[in-house]
Amino acid sequence: MNRRKFFKNGTLFTLGTTLLNPFEGYTKNTTDAFTTKGKKAKNIIFLVSDGMSSGTLKMADLYLSRKNGVGSNWLNLYRENKISRALMDMASASSIVTDSAAASSSWGSGFRVKNGSLNTGVNGEVYLPIWQKFKKAGKMAGCVTTVPITHATPAGFCVNSKSRNSQEDIAESYLDIQFDIMMGGGNTYFDPSKRKDKKDMYAAFQSKGYQVVKTRNEMQKASNDKPILGVFFDDGLPYSIDRENIKDLANTIPTLAEMTQKAIDRMKNHKNGFVLQVEAGKVDWAAHANDIGGLLYDQIAFDEAVKIALDFAEKDNETLVVITTDHGNANPGIIYGKNANSNFDSIQNFKHTNEWILNGFTPESTISQIIERVEFANGFALTTEEAQTIQSFYTGLQKQEDGLYNYKNLPFKVFAEMQKNKTSVGWISMDHSADFTELALFGTGSEKLKPFIKNTDLHYFLLEAAEVENKF
Repeated sequence: MNRRKFFKNGTLFTLGTTLLNPFEGYTKNTTDAFTTKGKKAKNIIFLVSDGMSSGTLKMADLYLSRKNGVGSNWLNLYRENKISRALMDMASASSIVTDSAAASSSWGSGFRVKNGSLNTGVNGEVYLPIWQKFKKAGKMAGCVTTVPITHATPAGFCVNSKSRNSQEDIAESYLDIQFDIMMGGGNTYFDPSKRKDKKDMYAAFQSKGYQVVKTRNEMQKASNDKPILGVFFDDGLPYSIDRENIKDLANTIPTLAEMTQKAIDRMKNHKNGFVLQVEAGKVDWAAHANDIGGLLYDQIAFDEAVKIALDFAEKDNETLVVITTDHGNANPGIIYGKNANSNFDSIQNFKHTNEWILNGFTPESTISQIIERVEFANGFALTTEEAQTIQSFYTGLQKQEDGLYNYKNLPFKVFAEMQKNKTSVGWISMDHSADFTELALFGTGSEKLKPFIKNTDLHYFLLEAAEVENKF
């Protein structure tokens, strides 16, 4: 096979100079970092824990180690020396701190784009997204996520858009391209009663031969012989810890691991292989809210999806598994103190997220009701003064908080500060950070990874690993 050489325009030295000034060189392929030796990857499973800081990775592993005596599947790959590992620079074309759209587009297009855009260059260039390249090469392609399937991270692998917020248009683009399986939240962008243009996107997908599934049971019963659109909630899916403790949600909403298994089952027998993106999108939303219950349990749910991918890859022997994150967020961590161990272990008793707790209060909530709800959900009692502080946000005595994904202006930050005394978990902010991200590769082609790369390099690495020419 006469494959094109993907890594034409630079060396690791060029890579390093780009890191010093990330706003230069984003229109070029800048590395020769990967070789072309080794076995071809027939399949690629790309797992993203969106907004996962290194502290989140550590806490999930520590939680599982202290609760079950076994760490996370991700970190156990490191302990057992089963993977190739790298740090990755995730700057966008417009900022040293990326958003999810630009981050996903760097992998999706091989170019750095401005925050907020999807596979659209700084001068309006339109780059063909990588999942479309793989489809043109004959592979099946799909995405599963815990946020709307039209959200930034899955969209960055799939479509072009000047704005990540054009989610109704992104839903239509999915229909035009006809990916093989797309599952997550986002009913708002498919349901005619909720779309601004009143289009019935479910009927449109069904007319193209899709099975439309809206519950966990319908997903599990869906045929693997036809494409699947699965939409299980209006916006993002419920957080894992809430899902586990609310019976109706557990019965109707699939886990990320279950969606991952269904996607693999749908595509695994295709003669030319498949590519699948798996996103734990609500890890990011929880970090924005400084919500330790939401964050930790959704990271653990992501780790269960990692196991599904690894189990398949170990048996298949033709699959490359990519495990990473797109940026840090809020940089949580365990703070030193004499009670740090027991405080952190108290999270094992949590039943609900901060979102669930704070959504349960109204201006009429009494101090005793506030204390009771927090104790039920978190296993500890607020002081009367703390409960009065929470109450003041609902009665208008204090200004309500804003912030990304805080549509009801809940007092997330104040409550997280109260929790810190009980959990020993602290936060530096409620927004993204410019951390180098963790990148782990397992399976076919993983040995080619270098220990430090630029985000855009991963686009060409995936094409090279699968021996798909960059000609489309």
